Amino acid sequence: MILEDNEFGEVIVRKNPLSKGVKFSISTSGRLSMSVPKHSSDFLVRRFLNRNRELIREKLPVNDPATQRARDAKKKILERRAKEYLPYRLEYYAKRYGYSFDKCRLTHANTRWGSCSSNRTISLNVGLMNVPEVLRDYVILHELAHLNHMDHSEEFWREVEEHDSLYKRHRKLLKNYSPGV
Repeated sequence: MILEDNEFGEVIVRKNPLSKGVKFSISTSGRLSMSVPKHSSDFLVRRFLNRNRELIREKLPVNDPATQRARDAKKKILERRAKEYLPYRLEYYAKRYGYSFDKCRLTHANTRWGSCSSNRTISLNVGLMNVPEVLRDYVILHELAHLNHMDHSEEFWREVEEHDSLYKRHRKLLKNYSPGV
């Protein structure tokens, strides 16, 4: 549930069946997040928020509501660009190098650029649209190599190198960017 608040903007409220009390935190988007017991009424949630405003201001770095909206708008633009570009580029390299995958997923992971699962699904972070194309290609080639090697063994890195001879440099440059949007 999302509560609109004049001071904190959108407040994310999660009703948790295991929760015995109320906990405040900051979401990855910079919004205030509340975890409350499952049967808490909206009235009680708002009252608890109002009674704890001063403590929240002192302890938690809540983003300004305008910053939250700007981040959301940027995220939507990146999503749109990623949907148009990343699956096409993944398919291009898969065909070029003879790989076969079942599904491409786009994610908003905060800590990883991509992943490859044993069910042959390749996930790519929309944040890749914020990095140079050569680094996007490195991530795509890296994930495609995982279709044959579900680890980071010597064989895996040899396969990556077959398709990207500068992969060590690209891997190092990628560390200058953050996957979070």
